[in-house]
Amino acid sequence: MAKVTSDFIVWNYDGRAIRVGLDRLGQGPTVLLLPALSSISTREEMRPLQSRLAANFATVAIDWPGFGDAPRPKMTWAPSAYTNFLRHVLAHVALDPLATIAAGHAASYALVAAANRPGSTGRLCLIAPTWRGPLPTMMGTRSGLGKWLVQAGDLPVLGQLLYRLNVNRFMVRMMARGHVYSDPAWLAGERLAQKMNVVASPGARHASIRFVSGLLDPMRNRTAFIATAQRAGAPILVIYGAATPPKSKAEIEALALLPHIRSVALPFGKLAVHEEFPDQVAEQVRSFLGEASGSVR
Repeated sequence: MAKVTSDFIVWNYDGRAIRVGLDRLGQGPTVLLLPALSSISTREEMRPLQSRLAANFATVAIDWPGFGDAPRPKMTWAPSAYTNFLRHVLAHVALDPLATIAAGHAASYALVAAANRPGSTGRLCLIAPTWRGPLPTMMGTRSGLGKWLVQAGDLPVLGQLLYRLNVNRFMVRMMARGHVYSDPAWLAGERLAQKMNVVASPGARHASIRFVSGLLDPMRNRTAFIATAQRAGAPILVIYGAATPPKSKAEIEALALLPHIRSVALPFGKLAVHEEFPDQVAEQVRSFLGEASGSVR
């Protein structure tokens, strides 16, 4: 098996030089892999899928600024930063990819990139795509609570305490069982230790709290979500699991009604179906991309 090449880029934004990690694996047409934006997400979550695609493609998995496994600067992270970052990646890191595979919230940013510059992302493969953060999803609406949480989260002492109360080992496992993994025992041992290292990384709370509060949502409502997908062009593959939480599943199924979208509902899996069931996800992706690059086995 080919060895993963780990590297980093330095992205200049808002007067700061931000170091972002990436992994390369495989040879062939370029496929960009974007992990979800969440408190426990890094490019490592794409590794199982990346390793299964590397026999046919030159895969590039990259972290999002403010997330990942490296120390993260305190910044007022906003959707514009992530739109800017992905535009930079598509122009300088994964130029003219055959495809972009994006999980969770990353899928919405990939849709924005494809809508703003048709063809720049290649074929889109969206895994359990979301556009709304956990707090507004849970509450069913946006409120001032999210902004209050972000303001409190940025404070030196109170912010760290608030963050740790929400990402301790018990809370991470409870969140994972409820929304992320279908097997309650999947996140344990070395996997759990890796996730806890992610949430403990210096500066992790600033982007994480903004994501949870909905301040990193690239769209304001389902109408904008659907409209962006319409502008993104064809074809688009959407993969999700049958056990996806109901509110997120409703948004995915609304997206899947668009005529240029091919949707695949796997009989298992939640929001991290690509981590838990990479063989099944890779099979669907290879089939979809084989139409663009010739026969892929």
